Amino acid sequence: MTLKPTFNQTILYVLVSVFLTLSSCASRQDLVYFQDEPLTEVNTMPSIFELKYKTDDLITIDVTGLDFEAVLPFNLPIVANNNNNILNGQGNLRMQAYLIDAQGNIEFPVLGTIKIAGLTRAEATNMLKEKISEYVKDPIVNIRLANFTVTIIGEVNRPGTFTLQDERITLPEALGLAGDLTIFGKRDNVLLIREIDGVKSFAKIDLTSIDVINSPAYYLTQNDIIVVEPNSARIKSSSFNPNTGIWVGVLGTLATLTAIIITNN
Repeated sequence: MTLKPTFNQTILYVLVSVFLTLSSCASRQDLVYFQDEPLTEVNTMPSIFELKYKTDDLITIDVTGLDFEAVLPFNLPIVANNNNNILNGQGNLRMQAYLIDAQGNIEFPVLGTIKIAGLTRAEATNMLKEKISEYVKDPIVNIRLANFTVTIIGEVNRPGTFTLQDERITLPEALGLAGDLTIFGKRDNVLLIREIDGVKSFAKIDLTSIDVINSPAYYLTQNDIIVVEPNSARIKSSSFNPNTGIWVGVLGTLATLTAIIITNN
């Protein structure tokens, strides 16, 4: 003898089926960035504490000296503000920036094509002073990187790309710009993506260890990317559709009303 399910059992089966359908099964693979990249041991990364200029950097070069007229040809004209220039302390006027091209060069007034990529600020400054000294006595050269940026994504309070005034920043300072990690950020498995001589390297950093201050990744370089992975609590909380409870409540109410109507009939 086959027992047929009662009406209430049928409703229960329907509700369970709907609940399972509405529930999303998010997993670590659905949430974590760059899961399949080969990782570099942090300690094998070169220690880069001094900035070196590279392709696509924007730099400003200001040449001064005792003879203002003599150094004037070695400076780009001051222009009105636009997206490619930086403030020069003259209201809405800006100092133009040089873009380091794919070959690592800039086109400098009077001197022509000059190789800048791969040089530190001190090396580039000394090189330009030596070349300009052929035309001007005792020139003063000031070079500044105009587009030092770091990108921070993942489980932080304010993810984004940050353009910095300084040319040296630590990992904790950068995370501070992003409002620190959320409570769901995985602090012992932060991913750093860094380009060195045209090759991208990937490394994991443990922020819970004091040894991080001795890591080559402690000081960031321009265009570094920091990715904060969600912890298991965040992944588990993403396993359920937040609207599931609402829909189950609605369906439960409809089921109750249907049962009352059928019973009264």
